[in-house]
Amino acid sequence: MACQACGHPAGRVKPGEIVAQLAHDAAMGQFDTLIKVVRPPYMPDGHHAEQIMKIEADIVVAGTGPVGLMAALSLGRAGFRVVLAGPPANLADRRTTALMKPSLDFLDELGLLDALRGDAAPLKVMRIADATQRLLRSPVVTFRASEIGEDYFGLNIPNRRLLAALDEAVSASKAVERAETTVSGWNIDDDIIEAGLADGRTVAAKLAVAADGRMSPAREAAGIAVSAGSTGQSALVLDFAHARPHNDTSTEFHTEDGPFTLVPLHGQRSSLVWVSRPRRAEELVRLSDEELSLVVEERMQSMLGRVTVEPGRQVFPLSSALPRRFAANRVALVGEAAHIFPPIGAQGLNLGVRDVESLLETAMRHSGDPGSPTALSANDRNRRPDILARSSAVNMLNRSLLSDMLPVQLMRTAGLSLLGAAPPLRALFMREGLRTGSGFGSVFRV
Repeated sequence: MACQACGHPAGRVKPGEIVAQLAHDAAMGQFDTLIKVVRPPYMPDGHHAEQIMKIEADIVVAGTGPVGLMAALSLGRAGFRVVLAGPPANLADRRTTALMKPSLDFLDELGLLDALRGDAAPLKVMRIADATQRLLRSPVVTFRASEIGEDYFGLNIPNRRLLAALDEAVSASKAVERAETTVSGWNIDDDIIEAGLADGRTVAAKLAVAADGRMSPAREAAGIAVSAGSTGQSALVLDFAHARPHNDTSTEFHTEDGPFTLVPLHGQRSSLVWVSRPRRAEELVRLSDEELSLVVEERMQSMLGRVTVEPGRQVFPLSSALPRRFAANRVALVGEAAHIFPPIGAQGLNLGVRDVESLLETAMRHSGDPGSPTALSANDRNRRPDILARSSAVNMLNRSLLSDMLPVQLMRTAGLSLLGAAPPLRALFMREGLRTGSGFGSVFRV
């Protein structure tokens, strides 16, 4: 294919001209070529110019969220030459993330866990409470880490602290080269993938890791189709102080519009993810701190005493998305590029950590060419059961909350009642929630 801008074959572009090829309309299997020419203000001539504009690497990681930073750091420590492309990490992110034990073990392997413990709160108890006004209501179900021999299920960590620790570790890594700019386009050949950067440089690698979010240009460039749609909900996210101790307990109230989830923070503080209809979320976010504090306290029936909402609330529209494949055409998907679903059960980032662990294992097994069809097919097979199971379970539970159909309510009530009444089943459920295959999967092992 020739470059429409200069007439040269793709991959042999004159210095100072960057070709960015974007795959479009993946669901229809059709691809349009978009050529972008980037001319920097100063460009030396000859071979030296080519060296300045082109970076050779084994792997290019697009995206500087937690999953992208983890991918770059772990792959770099495994011996790969890594380029991390993306804007500076968002250290102003006020959200928190509940990371379960296996994810914490991975952070510990990266040497980061000890630095995060001081700002984290343990999750020793997780509780589901039916706060609907429907005819059929489920009993309260309580999960205790001690029931399965654990001190806690995980830690709730402020995102800004997690991102800061990852960012510092990546910056200190000699195996990772930072390119603090966005990827403006992709060019994919049989044996190489090129990322055209917005600053005019090109990164040539054998594998691209798409950690570039829910809209993922890298996923689109690889021609991976996605089934996606809005859930018709929005999430209000905030932190608040409270008069009574939370006792390291996370409570998920199920309402007709979605979950109202309290997750403990360090001290007598908690984070709240309140899922509701978009209009209601906008009404809530416009309230004063004092008004919202009263509404939150009333919604949780004053279980934590007086509530004081802290500044920094945010509202996010919710959606779900599932790609047809999780790796193809020299691109491997991780994080929200690979799966999007509502915030239920602390599954999102924990699933993203497992994406990185699986990719690391596959890349090390195919170190000669981590982006080869064989390597990517193996990664797709490895991730498919876990992602499909978690996405389906979360989406099904969320839809059951929104449904007014009596049979659906009956099934949900019966399922939660059984969990509450059967300790062995509850233990299997908890183990499966922590480590895929360690709960239900273990029943079928010989």
